[in-house]
Amino acid sequence: MDTNVSADNGEVAEPATQQIRDSLREAIVERRLAPGTKLSEADVGKLFKVSRTLVRGALQALAYEGLVRVERNRGAFVAYPSPEEAREIFQARRQIEPGIVTAAARRITKADLKRLRELLAEEQRLTGQRGRDARRAEIKASGDFHLTLAGMAGNSIMERFMDELVARSSLVIALYGQSTVSSCGHREHEEIADALERGDVDTACRLMIHHIDHIEADLDLRLNKGIDLKEALSI
Repeated sequence: MDTNVSADNGEVAEPATQQIRDSLREAIVERRLAPGTKLSEADVGKLFKVSRTLVRGALQALAYEGLVRVERNRGAFVAYPSPEEAREIFQARRQIEPGIVTAAARRITKADLKRLRELLAEEQRLTGQRGRDARRAEIKASGDFHLTLAGMAGNSIMERFMDELVARSSLVIALYGQSTVSSCGHREHEEIADALERGDVDTACRLMIHHIDHIEADLDLRLNKGIDLKEALSI
């Protein structure tokens, strides 16, 4: 796709900025870009064949989400959440996700349950596969479970909050995760889906909190090494 557009053309610039923002966001969430990676406006602009002005707009949008940190006279970097920020993110998830589960349980349909089972089947298929691409797909499938539940709750505000929280959790896990297995256990997802299918809301909420506790317990202070910007964006 040709994204060589002028920053003065508002009708074209907005989609181009969105494309850059989406590509960077995906690379961050899927842990192809590690926390602390420098996002040079010049380098990103060269990769996408756009002006630095368009790149700057995309980086500002990501900064608003908490995924990018912009520093005066230094540039933009993939956010590097502190241990305290990590705790706050998971504390927020413990507050919000039981509410999402409760709301989803009131509205859930057979089609919704089928969709959850399809997600779980895909997650199971990816579990244990080798290679960076398989691992990346497993991470995405794992996050999709939480985001799909948020969508089923029927509350667009909570869904938007969860989108940000899942993205920021991915950053935290990329920085502090110590396990080589999925940070979002497949079996725990299955248990939550089973409880929802039975209509056992209390158990589903309790399992969700236990699940979030389990993710947080898998964190330590060790860093994971990132990869090159061009390689991460697959351009």
